[in-house]
Amino acid sequence: MTSFPWLSAALLLPMVGAVVVALLPQAAGQRSALPKQVALGFSLVTLAVVAYIGIAFDTSPATGARYQFTETHDWIRVFGAHYALGVDGIGLTLVLMTAILAPVVILASWDDGDNGRWGANSFFAWLLALEGLSICVFSATDVFLFYVIFEATLIPIYFLIGGFGGAKRSAAAVKFLIYNLFGGLLMLASVVGLYVVSARSSTGPTYLLSELSKVPIDQNVGRWLFVGFFVAFAIKAPMVPVHTWLPDAAEEGTTGTSVMLVSVLDKIGTFGMIRFCLQLFPEASRWATPVVLVLAVVSVLWGALAAIGQNSMPRLIAYTSVSHFGFIVLGIFVLNSYGQSGSTLYMFNHGMSTAALFLVAGFLIRRRGSDLISDFGGVEKVAPVLAGTFLLAGLSSLSLPGLSPFVSEFLVLLGAFAHAWWWGAAAVLGIVLAALYILLMYQRTMTGPTVPAVAGFTDLNTREVVALVPLLALIVVLGFFPKPLTSMINPAVADTLQQIGAKDPAPAVPAQAAPAKETP
Repeated sequence: MTSFPWLSAALLLPMVGAVVVALLPQAAGQRSALPKQVALGFSLVTLAVVAYIGIAFDTSPATGARYQFTETHDWIRVFGAHYALGVDGIGLTLVLMTAILAPVVILASWDDGDNGRWGANSFFAWLLALEGLSICVFSATDVFLFYVIFEATLIPIYFLIGGFGGAKRSAAAVKFLIYNLFGGLLMLASVVGLYVVSARSSTGPTYLLSELSKVPIDQNVGRWLFVGFFVAFAIKAPMVPVHTWLPDAAEEGTTGTSVMLVSVLDKIGTFGMIRFCLQLFPEASRWATPVVLVLAVVSVLWGALAAIGQNSMPRLIAYTSVSHFGFIVLGIFVLNSYGQSGSTLYMFNHGMSTAALFLVAGFLIRRRGSDLISDFGGVEKVAPVLAGTFLLAGLSSLSLPGLSPFVSEFLVLLGAFAHAWWWGAAAVLGIVLAALYILLMYQRTMTGPTVPAVAGFTDLNTREVVALVPLLALIVVLGFFPKPLTSMINPAVADTLQQIGAKDPAPAVPAQAAPAKETP
């Protein structure tokens, strides 16, 4: 492993690209291809850097559990804050997901910025800025750095929704900001509390995760600090009952904005639960587990039920994500290796499947000029490739065996049943409901008589197909061969469980003892 700052390069490339794209001359009519091409180029170079990190990452059990590609520099010495980066298998999985989705979203959103308030330059600059900030937040190993970037990620999404969204974009952007700023304020209180606790310890004031894990924290203090972090992450995730900002944001944002919001930005919440709630506050995490599991199961069921009743495709997909995030949180807090490995894998697979579903829905909406399911019908007769990709994306969202989300959902359910059978049994209902909302949406939009407004639909063009192919390929390949990801994830999961003092339950049926040999 080299001493070159690969993670800094991975997060700075899109940030530099954002500045370059923003400063490019604005073409007359706001339809220049140059900012789009430059943005795509920077995102592809970023993907190449992240791919190198993934290839060079050591997945052996001893090394794979530790942070790799680490960088640590003094930042604000009086606070004990550092510019500190590093990835274990969990963080690297999400960095890979971000780097894969960014060029896909840019390609699929080629025309989305042309009709916005500020033009294509701003739209693609904000997308690149969000990519860079997301890579930083998944790589941060200093709590103060994580908090600052956690808050900074709100800026690009706010302007992407408010500047390029639908008719109610301003209200959706403000609602998104209010919810997430409230969560950020609660986290800030806990961040300050960590400073006070560490300053009174022998280590002195520090925000480095490696040092904070050694700081003794009083039980009551640890529980209050846990609550501040958890509520902020539950809003970001989002979980019931603090989820209501997501359907509005997804409905009013452009398709690319919705993908980056749901598939990337919301993962910061579930990632933070593993990285900070579990690892910094193990006792408080075990204390809160019963309540969190109830909230997770409620999110699974409520999100699925709410999705069934939606007529807007983006709102339906947003509610499916509330249900899926319930599965992810369930896997995290059953506190065993099956659930946690499944949750991390679920974050990646959900990113791919939901991105594909949002993008195909976006292509439909652009052709029809409406996001209402009731305005469609018979699309498969005039655009069979579009209908086929919509079906594949939908089947992946309901975790059909053979597609990648099935592997992660199976592991989460295995972990839930191992923890207590009733959690798994309740969550299984979410799978049944998922089949309803996906298949009903496909039936109502793709089958039946072709409505007049759909009769003139064109099928997917080359750019749209190229944007979807990487996502669909990963969904299929990882459905049969998830080992490239699980080999990265498992050592980090084992280390997390060791930190919180959790062990996998013993098998319910002990291995049969070998029969004694007969004496001659």
